[in-house]
Amino acid sequence: MQDRLFTALLSDVLDSLGHMHQALPARIRPLDEACRMAGRARTALYLDVYEAREGENPYDLEIDLVDSLQPGEIPVFACGHSGRIAPWGELLSTAAQVRGSSGALMDGMVRDVTAIRAMGYPVFHGGIGPLDSKGRGKIVAVDVPVECGGVRVCPGDFVFGDADGAIVVPRALEAEVARRAEVKLKGEKETLRELRAGVPLRVVFEKYGIL
Repeated sequence: MQDRLFTALLSDVLDSLGHMHQALPARIRPLDEACRMAGRARTALYLDVYEAREGENPYDLEIDLVDSLQPGEIPVFACGHSGRIAPWGELLSTAAQVRGSSGALMDGMVRDVTAIRAMGYPVFHGGIGPLDSKGRGKIVAVDVPVECGGVRVCPGDFVFGDADGAIVVPRALEAEVARRAEVKLKGEKETLRELRAGVPLRVVFEKYGIL
């Protein structure tokens, strides 16, 4: 069913279940709106730092996470609100893509955007900028619950993104969300069919309750 999903559909279903804060904020955008991503979250928590310590490799945990990615997984980087780092670029995109990663999501910035767009690898980001994370931020924990763009993400949660943005489906809700999404998708198709046939919007809404 994943090929028929879209973020608005998932958002509506989550709303109906009382989970109204699962969509990433509007500032989190796809680098290429033609790209879609769907997969399981692998999380990383960043800490702001203000110096690069001699002899320390600030990328250790970042490297471990990317090298351990499995097909269909999505690294989710929780970078906070400082806007000081671009933790993702062409090299990480390449390493993740060859391991079968479905995309990357972060509330920090991304760089090397021309090269990443050419790769066709989905990246959802909080801005574009050249700033390396070294001396500005480092990962302090991986595969732990985080907040990315204010949305709680746990390892293994279902992450989906398209041109409208990105959304997180908690794993405990996944089966019910899938069931309701299937039902709503059928209703939306019938709604569209009747609207295209010229049936008034109010009549169609009263029949299907979908707008």
